[in-house]
Amino acid sequence: MVTKTEESELNNLEIQVDNGGGGAWEYLSLVRKLKQRRSGKVLKHGLSILNDSKLRSNLGPEEWSLYEQVAVAAMDCQCVDVAQDCAKVLRKRFPESKRVGRLEAMLLEAKGSWEMAEKAYTSLLEDNPLDQTIHKRRVAMAKAQGNISGAIEWLNKYLEIFMADHDAWRELAEVYLSLQMYKQAAFCYEEVILAQPTVPLYHLAYADVLYTLGGLENVQTAKKYYASAIDLTGGKNTRALFGICLCTSAIAQLTKGKNKEDKEGSQLQSLATKALEKDYKQRAPDMLPQLTTALKSLTVSS
Repeated sequence: MVTKTEESELNNLEIQVDNGGGGAWEYLSLVRKLKQRRSGKVLKHGLSILNDSKLRSNLGPEEWSLYEQVAVAAMDCQCVDVAQDCAKVLRKRFPESKRVGRLEAMLLEAKGSWEMAEKAYTSLLEDNPLDQTIHKRRVAMAKAQGNISGAIEWLNKYLEIFMADHDAWRELAEVYLSLQMYKQAAFCYEEVILAQPTVPLYHLAYADVLYTLGGLENVQTAKKYYASAIDLTGGKNTRALFGICLCTSAIAQLTKGKNKEDKEGSQLQSLATKALEKDYKQRAPDMLPQLTTALKSLTVSS
C-alpha cells in the first residue's frame, strides 16, 4: 500500500516532469517501484526517453525494464502499435524469455484475441504453474469478456494455490456481491479479516454483508463488526455508526424485546446516536433534522 508520503513524492515529481523540470527517469522508476499505473504519463515520458538514443543508452540494463513498462502503459492507453513495437524489441533481445512471452500474451488480450491469449497463458503456466501474474491475467481476461462465472472459477483456482493473497479474496468477495451471492461473499471477507484484522474497511464490508443476509445471528454479528470498525477508526466511521443503529433496531424487532443484551444494546445505540448527532452538527448542521427523523424511524432516540 502506498503511503501518503510516497504519493506526495510521486505527485511532486510528476508535476516537475510535466513542467519540463527534468527527472523523467526518476519519475518512471518511482511509478514502477510503487506499482502505480499512471499509464498516460508513463507512455508520454517513457517514449521521450526511448526515442532519444543518448538518453536510452544511459539507462544501461534498465532500458529493458522501461520498454516493458511503456508496453504495458501503451496497452492501457489502447496504443497497440506502440506496445507491439516494444514487445518486438524485447523479443529480439530476449528470444527465450517467458516474461516477454507473458507480455506478448497481454498484447493478444489488448487486441481482443481471447482464444490466442488463453492458449499462450496455458502454455506459459505449463512451464511455471506458480506464476501469479498469469493466473491474475486469466481472471482479468474473463472479466473483460463479461464472463463472471469464469472469473469466479479462475479466482477460486488461484486461491487454492495462493491462499494468503487477501487482495484476491477481496476481489472474489466483490464479484460474489455483484451476483448477490452474500454467503459466499461473507466467507471471503472472513478470510480477508483473518489476513488483515486491523483494516476497518474490511470489518465494515463484512458487517454490511451480514446485515444484508439478515436473521438474528447474522445481525448480532454484524453489530459487533460495525462496533469494531468504529473502534478501529476512533469513532469516526459514520457508516458504521448508522450500522449500529440499524442492527439495534433489527434485533429489537426480531426478538420482540426479549433480547438478553438489551441493556448493552441500548448503551451502544445511545453512544452511536450521540456520535452521529455531534458529527452532523459539525459537518452538516442543515441535515440534522433529517438525521433526527431517520433515527426516530429506527426507534433510536437521543
